[in-house]
Amino acid sequence: MHEQIAIVTGASAGMGLATTIELARRGIRVVMACRSRQRGEAALEEAKLRSGSSKLELMLCDLGSLASIRSFAAEFKAKYPVLDILINNAGVVAVKRQLTEDGFEQDFGVNHLGHFLLTHLLLEPIKAAERGRIVVVASGAYKVGALHLDDPTLSRGFNPAKAYGRSKLANILFARELAERLKGTRVTVNSLHPGAVGTSLGVNRDNGFGKGVMKLLSHFFLTPEQGADTAVYLATAPELAETTGRYFYRRKVKELTPRAESREEAGRLWEFSLRAVGLAED
Repeated sequence: MHEQIAIVTGASAGMGLATTIELARRGIRVVMACRSRQRGEAALEEAKLRSGSSKLELMLCDLGSLASIRSFAAEFKAKYPVLDILINNAGVVAVKRQLTEDGFEQDFGVNHLGHFLLTHLLLEPIKAAERGRIVVVASGAYKVGALHLDDPTLSRGFNPAKAYGRSKLANILFARELAERLKGTRVTVNSLHPGAVGTSLGVNRDNGFGKGVMKLLSHFFLTPEQGADTAVYLATAPELAETTGRYFYRRKVKELTPRAESREEAGRLWEFSLRAVGLAED
């Protein structure tokens, strides 16, 4: 029987680490895609210890760098011809306007464009799987989002909610459009809202700013394990083998706002994203 293999982005902490551990417990080989080698190696050891599995591997991937994403995808495809599960989990919340090394607004660049490119570069091994599954971790924050493609770097009137909501709307539109384009293949694409999860999202990695607030609010949040539950469900549940293009919360399909269901918006985003990351239509 084919050994299943998964990639989890943002696997060094929080929901990504919890997702990694649960998949590994189920006997799935997991590639942990992490930005930092130091945090990634610590997470790798923790994941091995908590899952009881040795079928875990760290590979570096900075979703804020198109060059890093291309390098990661090439390295993965050189080692593995098949990818069964891709969980696009990594996410950032910028408290002030920042640009990635490629000039994209950070939330949009990492949360959407980085995963857009990564997913495209891995489509060949995903299509080679018996049942390829792409899982996109979005958020209910999409409801306050708009694409702002006329001002993609949000140079006018930046605020964290505007940036994060835009990136999460983009996640859902991308997942739905990709699901449509992959109809007739063995690949499904679904997105989810994990709930309000207490993770390091929004905490400055360099100076720790935000940790105190997170600690004060921690008892209101779901644990990373609870937040990861729906992602693991979408990645593994036999009954979802044919389910695609849907948005889930707590393992249930949720209705979307009209904007998130707009094929016109999804098409505009798709064309913009192709140009932004340097991909040409086949």
